[in-house]
Amino acid sequence: MANSLSDEQYKIKMQKRKALQDERIAAAKAEKGLVIVHTGNGKGKTTAALGMVLRSLGHGYQVAIIQFIKGAWEPAEKAAFAPWQDQLTFLALGEGFTWETQDRQRDQAIAHAAWQKALEYIRNPDYQLVLLDEVNVALKLGYLDVETVLAGLEEKPESHHVILTGRGAPQPLIDRADLVTEMTLVKHPFREQNVKAQPGIEF
Repeated sequence: MANSLSDEQYKIKMQKRKALQDERIAAAKAEKGLVIVHTGNGKGKTTAALGMVLRSLGHGYQVAIIQFIKGAWEPAEKAAFAPWQDQLTFLALGEGFTWETQDRQRDQAIAHAAWQKALEYIRNPDYQLVLLDEVNVALKLGYLDVETVLAGLEEKPESHHVILTGRGAPQPLIDRADLVTEMTLVKHPFREQNVKAQPGIEF
């Protein structure tokens, strides 16, 4: 354990770690546009993606957010990003959660329309980052075909990034992605304590 090492032993250990890390960085490839997937049953998939959006805006990049499924309500994050309206395009193109709409054909049509709009931004060289929020759910429910989405991802400029969020990401998308994070549900206040969604946490 680190706290059982002497000061000199700890210093030597950290020097070795630094040398190894420096070697890895030196051997790393040049910059590359990434396909990023946030999936899993735990909370935080969209929130983590919005952190990347914030970083990108801080670098002065143009960013597009296209929300699938969500959309019948105005997310607080849309208001929070208002100061970046010149850099950010925010489109909530769903009509709410599928158990609310209860119309599969309409949900499919809306998902297809959202995907066509998303493609415009994926292809657009002015947008360095495109976030497809909850698109994995649309794939899981069969509203979109995974092969169609994979083909669309190949149309992005080489140095640009696309983030796809939502539980149930299909394996072909996971295989294609450069970075995949799975949020694991351990405890949830709604399930364990019957606590409803709260502002600032869920929306």
